[in-house]
Amino acid sequence: MLERIHLAVVQEVERLGSLTAAADKLCVTQSALSHCMKKLEQQLGTDVWLREGRSLRLTQAGQYLLALANRVLPQLEVAEERLRQLAQGERGTLRIGMECHPCYRWLLKIVSPYLAAWPDVDVDVKQKFQFGGIGALVGYEIDLLVTPDPLYKPGLHFEPVFDYEQVLVVAGSHAFAEQAYVKPTQLAGETLITYPVSPERLDVYTQFLAPAGVAPRRHKTIETTDIMLQMVASGRGVAALPRWLALEYAETMDVVPVKLGRQGIAKSIHLGARANDLATDYLRAFVDFARGVSAAGAALGAKR
Repeated sequence: MLERIHLAVVQEVERLGSLTAAADKLCVTQSALSHCMKKLEQQLGTDVWLREGRSLRLTQAGQYLLALANRVLPQLEVAEERLRQLAQGERGTLRIGMECHPCYRWLLKIVSPYLAAWPDVDVDVKQKFQFGGIGALVGYEIDLLVTPDPLYKPGLHFEPVFDYEQVLVVAGSHAFAEQAYVKPTQLAGETLITYPVSPERLDVYTQFLAPAGVAPRRHKTIETTDIMLQMVASGRGVAALPRWLALEYAETMDVVPVKLGRQGIAKSIHLGARANDLATDYLRAFVDFARGVSAAGAALGAKR
């Protein structure tokens, strides 16, 4: 009764706004599409859409079909692609989602040796979603999620692969540069520069400022790490970043990492995957590569 074409029609009509546009996208005539959906409505005994003027509004049944389409169609596409790759003797593509702005530089250190070791596997990195990584993982848009803040859900598995410390990065000439650590109250007079992420998802707020009831004098957002640290180096503000990243930039910029609080803020980069996919050899190998390369990098950082 319910077929893939029905889900595709509901999804495309909702996305494009009309039966005509959906028919063009799906390469069928509008009359054939209308007939297909009318027959489904008759079989279901309920309407999928209600017409309001020239537009269509999904009914409760239509909303259910749309949610089903958004969940099922990506899985079918992944399955078909995997089967095609198997038929042609290919390993496949590992789609990695990034939910951590500074982790991109860390990821590059993993990808290079991984690609050399797995020449029949491609890697695709997606950063389009802003803290929607769990949804992308559940919805089969990605295969691995890089995140410092895992959200444990049934069917998902997260592994910590790299421990690091979140620190405050200041200019070498800043008064904080000579301190062993900074207190939350000291940031009350500072301009805090962060990535364009809500404060509720920033460790410097949730684990440092908010518990002390403190807010920075000004909060400025910048998308790129290079520009952010150029601003810090020029005395335009301070930033909270991983210590390993701050040390990399300190080699070419006049910036200094300072501990956030006496105890500091300990974090871990996690790799998340669907539990059923963990047996996939090239996915498991990437997790192992990440842990191995990160351990080597941590040892080097400790020596410095």
